[in-house]
Amino acid sequence: MSVPSVSNSITIRLELPSRITAVSEITTAVSDVGGMVTAVDISESGTERLQADLTIATRGTEHAAEVVEAIGKVHGVEIGRVSDRTFLAHLGGKLEVKSKLPIRNRDDLSLVYTPGVAKICQAIADNPEDARTLTIKRNTVAVVTDGSAVLGLGDIGPLAALPVMEGKAALFKRFADIDAFPICLDAHDADEIVRIVKALSPGFAGINLEDISAPRCFYIEARLREELDIPVFHDDQHGTAIVALAALTNALRVVGKEMADVKIVMSGAGAAGSAIIRLLLRAGARNLVVADVHGVIHARRADVASGSNGNLAWIASQTNQGLETGTLREALAGADVFIGVSAGNILTGDDIATMNTDAIVFAMANPVPEVDPTEASQHATVVATGRSDFANQINNVLVFPGVFRGLLDARSEHIDDDLLMAAASALADVVAPDELNPSYIIPSVFNPEVTKAVAKAVEETARARQESRS
Repeated sequence: MSVPSVSNSITIRLELPSRITAVSEITTAVSDVGGMVTAVDISESGTERLQADLTIATRGTEHAAEVVEAIGKVHGVEIGRVSDRTFLAHLGGKLEVKSKLPIRNRDDLSLVYTPGVAKICQAIADNPEDARTLTIKRNTVAVVTDGSAVLGLGDIGPLAALPVMEGKAALFKRFADIDAFPICLDAHDADEIVRIVKALSPGFAGINLEDISAPRCFYIEARLREELDIPVFHDDQHGTAIVALAALTNALRVVGKEMADVKIVMSGAGAAGSAIIRLLLRAGARNLVVADVHGVIHARRADVASGSNGNLAWIASQTNQGLETGTLREALAGADVFIGVSAGNILTGDDIATMNTDAIVFAMANPVPEVDPTEASQHATVVATGRSDFANQINNVLVFPGVFRGLLDARSEHIDDDLLMAAASALADVVAPDELNPSYIIPSVFNPEVTKAVAKAVEETARARQESRS
């Protein structure tokens, strides 16, 4: 059962008797149905009645209704407005555009806009590279989606994807001071998406592809990387891969094992899984077995051998050299590492018990992990998830702000696996040796050194690549 969380919290405006026990009666009623009162604010007070706002963490919409019903049964309590705090946080959107310059009079107007701006336009026309210093381009990223693979919600369309893209843009600003813009495209044809993004690209220094379904995302990314002169980063693939590799690097340090020696079993062969495989192989992994919904992927499997799915064929060619067959559970027996980027509740603690001693479990499906982390921790030495309410959160926000900060500062035109590896190494090293333990293999997203370290590593690697090409 999930636990109450701030993302499912509600605020209830209610009236209650002024008797001394009223608040405790309400908090008890909330606790009895599994809710948690996190704040009580008295907004009005009289001799016999009080008006109060209660903020309560719940497990979700149905549980919130149960909490409200329980409060309503307390003698003398009258329920008023019930507000979902998450909805309140999103009212009017999470972004705004502000001018960096004051426009107070005609002189200001002449400098910011016409006629003064004409000189700037002509300078850029004469030397396009000046756009990097004279416009917002130097610090902008487009966050692009078609809404076809949003979080765990699937193909909900570009409009419904907008809150996620707004959130991504807000994180860019908070952690790397990058101005990111949500671009939600009402287009599903891969070639059309490529054409639109190319047409939009002059105003941006980088493209962050987001929540585009596989296998289309591979094609779109490859085309854009080939045809644009700015870096293109698919966070669902590469952000996930970087943070997973960083976490695994430190987890292996904790248990005293080497990347080349461990058996790694992965669940999920989509965008994230494929990118993780690529980086793990670059990092020296040799024994890697991947399973999808149809079981272990191997070269002789019918859908692989037919060649109809190029991504599965590539995975089969790079992994499972022993040609293991069967189910994910069967492959997991004797494994050292499990990495899940698939679906919730597909394994149990008993399955984890079949793994090698000092096992490492990364159950990264969100919001429900592949295996209950509490059950997994009874058998594995290191357990990580994608959730914020367990230790070792593997979260992409650890990566993408710093990666783009480094790319923009280096004025990089491209991104490649060397840059991804540099980011993963830098992120892992943020956790000092004397800080490392089974519950702390990856730093907090609010650790101020994270973005700095990742950005520095990416910028230095990008500049070295530019010098080698010049």
